[in-house]
Amino acid sequence: MVIAQQPKRWAGLPVFAVALVLVAVVGSLAAVDAGGEYLSLERPAWAPPQWLFGPAWTVLYVMIALSGWLAWSARGLTPALGVYAVQLVLNAAWTPLFFGAGQYGLAFAEIVVLWLAIVLTIVLFRRISRPAAWLLVPYLLWVTYAASLNLAIWQLN
Repeated sequence: MVIAQQPKRWAGLPVFAVALVLVAVVGSLAAVDAGGEYLSLERPAWAPPQWLFGPAWTVLYVMIALSGWLAWSARGLTPALGVYAVQLVLNAAWTPLFFGAGQYGLAFAEIVVLWLAIVLTIVLFRRISRPAAWLLVPYLLWVTYAASLNLAIWQLN
């Protein structure tokens, strides 16, 4: 395992943090009234309250950034980080599809691809850094739940 030199290692952390902030900003700009729209949708009884999404995603984004940073710190730029970048783009694309365009079916197809990209990222990161892989597990669980919710909303609306 090649670990980045200490100054270089710590200098990379803000890069991963900024990348996740950009993902969050894209989502928030694409769905200015996502909370209101969410409340107007027919939702299954097991749907979470609207207020839960902000805190949940904040924690997940921190974990996703740390995961990418740990993988990069351990090996530098690898194909695993390419897959990581793909799942970030997919993550950013879901909110505009679901809330911005109201394309619930297309958003469901997209979130399935996102789920697969997260699984692949976990598998690849596990070979590089087990903590990096484990940090993505809550994200995978949340996206699994979100995909189920997306499917239910698509069927109900």
